[in-house]
Amino acid sequence: MNLPNTLTIIRIILVPVFMLVLLVKIPYGQLFAALIFIVAASTDGLDGYIARKRKQITNFGKLMDPLADKLLVSAALISLVQLGQISGWVAVVIIGREFAVTGLRSVAASEGVVIAASKLGKLKTVSQIVAIVAILINDIILKIIGIPLGEYLIYIAVFFTLYSGWDYFSKAGKLLKAGLK
Repeated sequence: MNLPNTLTIIRIILVPVFMLVLLVKIPYGQLFAALIFIVAASTDGLDGYIARKRKQITNFGKLMDPLADKLLVSAALISLVQLGQISGWVAVVIIGREFAVTGLRSVAASEGVVIAASKLGKLKTVSQIVAIVAILINDIILKIIGIPLGEYLIYIAVFFTLYSGWDYFSKAGKLLKAGLK
């Protein structure tokens, strides 16, 4: 077990902690949940950076790191739907894209084609994280700037989610045509 894999495991462990703090009615629960979410989300970039820098890339990390990311974002979205803070269709679109791209990568891998994370995919992830945090701290944002910024940011995240999904499928289609015939 190396440091990057430990960070991935910590991110997974923080998911139920995040949900508990968010969904149980406690004073400042959403603020504490936002802080936990930020800590968990920040381990994503950190574990990848450390793994590459120290040459500690493992099969465990290749599998679990993206799953931990999807678990964190999915848990947040489902919780926000339960709390009535986002529409269910938003969660379905974002989570559905994650399943679709993961399936695409699995098919590509079975054909010996590796589909690496794209810049659009990374932008999608950042936009989702920023939107989720903005929704979690919506009360603070409303007091400061007077607009529900999280509501706007989640639609931007949906746009990047769909656009990056389209990008993956269009590029992968060209790569897989020869292999799937």
